[in-house]
Amino acid sequence: PRRVGGASYMVPMEVRGVRRMSLAISWLVVAARSRTPSEVEKLKNKPLMISKLTAEILDAAEGTGKAVAKREEMHRMAEANKAFAHFRW
Repeated sequence: PRRVGGASYMVPMEVRGVRRMSLAISWLVVAARSRTPSEVEKLKNKPLMISKLTAEILDAAEGTGKAVAKREEMHRMAEANKAFAHFRW
């Protein structure tokens, strides 16, 4: 948020480089952690987190899953606040 004249505005900005990759990985990990064991088919002789992360990555590749939903939500917020882009200086 940026404060302008006593009001706070959410100013949309492009995410670049390493930060883009860090956000994507962090969203994948958070989404994988939030999965319940019943949502995941456990891989043979592998820890549960590996199975959860595998399932989330496969869902992301198909364009579904919680990490993709998080990205789409961020894009919706940026579109909604596009009118405040001129505050980016």
